[in-house]
Amino acid sequence: MTDVTPPSMDAVAAQRWLAQLPAQVPPASPWLHEEVARRMMERLDIITVQPEQWSHWQPVRGGWQAHQALKARYPQARAWLVPGSGAEEAVLQKSVQRPWWAVWRKESECVGMPPAGSVQMVWANMVLHQQSRPQEMLAQWHKALAVDGFLMFSCLGPDTLRELRELYSAQGWPTPMHELTDMHDWGDMLVQAGFAEPVMDMERITLTFETPERLVQELRELGRNLALGRGSIVRGRVWHRQWLKALSQLAQPRHDGKLGLTFELVYGHAFKPTPRARVAQETGIDLVEMRQMLRQSAKDRSSS
Repeated sequence: MTDVTPPSMDAVAAQRWLAQLPAQVPPASPWLHEEVARRMMERLDIITVQPEQWSHWQPVRGGWQAHQALKARYPQARAWLVPGSGAEEAVLQKSVQRPWWAVWRKESECVGMPPAGSVQMVWANMVLHQQSRPQEMLAQWHKALAVDGFLMFSCLGPDTLRELRELYSAQGWPTPMHELTDMHDWGDMLVQAGFAEPVMDMERITLTFETPERLVQELRELGRNLALGRGSIVRGRVWHRQWLKALSQLAQPRHDGKLGLTFELVYGHAFKPTPRARVAQETGIDLVEMRQMLRQSAKDRSSS
């Protein structure tokens, strides 16, 4: 696979951010991520597929409350929790550990990568925009899904933090964030990864803050500046005061004088179709895909 790192993202910084997780059990996810997960969950109402197994990619930051809601929605299904780092794996192992007196209970959660073609739903909330190699993640999702399984994901879009980017540009400061991918490009990448019938939509929301300090606290919970062109020098207290003063310029009359920041939320949904062998002089087919093709062929013959 070719290098698909977004042109402005620092891959080392992205991996370092994934590993920076508080060892809190149960985990506490950012408020915005939980809210986006709640909105994404509403889209499940139109889907009739009832997963026997499903996977949750990087659930600690993606939304732990949402994970509990999904468990309640699919009480008979087995959940695979896929960590993004060793730190997240340790948190997840502690979170799903059963008490000694409940060892007789059926294991409904597993930490790790699900077997290929084993899950009917992949759930990935607010994960993709912080991946330095997103197409590799799309390929992992496709591999994990069974035929006719579906993907539900969300991420931030390119209009996110436009007020902050404009402020930094006016001050002559380096960019406050890396570039984000447009939803139409995500749709194209889904098709390239082998998904079918991708449906993309987006919405913009504005979060308001009473003070610059509260704004900074929220942003630090949501992520880090992963841009290659971010500032690399150590700032002093004087600059920090100037920075907070500059952030006060984000106050907007239409928000009662509060500081406002725009977030573009991108939602994606797609199915995994029956694999079809491409016509060529020599064709290589993955063993899992071959089994899926044979099962589908047998199903088609029995229904005809």
